[in-house]
Amino acid sequence: MPDTPPSLSPQDALIAVMIAASASDEHMRTAELVAIQRMVNHMPVFADYDADRIRRVSQTVLDLFEVEEGLDALFGLIRDGLPERLYETAYALACDVVTSDGRHTEAELRMLEEIRHELNIDRLHAAAIEWGTRVRHLLP
Repeated sequence: MPDTPPSLSPQDALIAVMIAASASDEHMRTAELVAIQRMVNHMPVFADYDADRIRRVSQTVLDLFEVEEGLDALFGLIRDGLPERLYETAYALACDVVTSDGRHTEAELRMLEEIRHELNIDRLHAAAIEWGTRVRHLLP
């Protein structure tokens, strides 16, 4: 891994948040990866995004997870690449990824808490995002 991780575009930063949420429990489940791909394919924020970049961003996130202070470095990259107006979008995407497989591990919940904290998501806004995620992923 290079000494200085590459800078991230706003879309790369959103991908990084989703990958971090998925990888937080050390099990990137198929449902989570499919959810990420689906969001990239269908959300307007990714309209002009080169999906081939997902692999590079994913590797950056996974590399940073392996080093001391890597999570701090990752959040620094995310904040540098992500405009503040997309912070709640990033949190919503992370919630969708974590919920996509129908279960929440303690590690995933801690990661969501960390994302909330690092992106300064208001607690009331976070609760609304979490409620929206829950109702979108209810089973029949």
